[in-house]
Amino acid sequence: QEQLVESGGGLVPPGGSLRLSCRAQRMIFSTFISYSLGWYRQAPGKQREMVATLTTTGTTAYEDSVKGRFTISRDNSRKTMYLQMNNLKSEDTAVYYCNLVRDVSTEYWGQGIQVTVSS
Repeated sequence: QEQLVESGGGLVPPGGSLRLSCRAQRMIFSTFISYSLGWYRQAPGKQREMVATLTTTGTTAYEDSVKGRFTISRDNSRKTMYLQMNNLKSEDTAVYYCNLVRDVSTEYWGQGIQVTVSS
């Protein structure tokens, strides 16, 4: 089984920035590069929502509320994906999950990391 290790969360005031990281521990480089990536979040009392996705060809997509503020990226050599979050708002508070997907039968999820935006 693959293990995705998330880091970079925490408490930040409104307007601040955080960078989330998610590293694939077990899969080799040649496998990691074949996966599309995504960041999802779930706030208390709400359903999980897509935040950002990044395909193997470099195509990105963002949830409307984070466009212009968040950037998804990947470093294949480090088997790591990132979510740079700028100008954070209180409504960004949630547990953030990283996701790697290759097809309908092959995907992995991180355990989630807390991001709290509060003064």
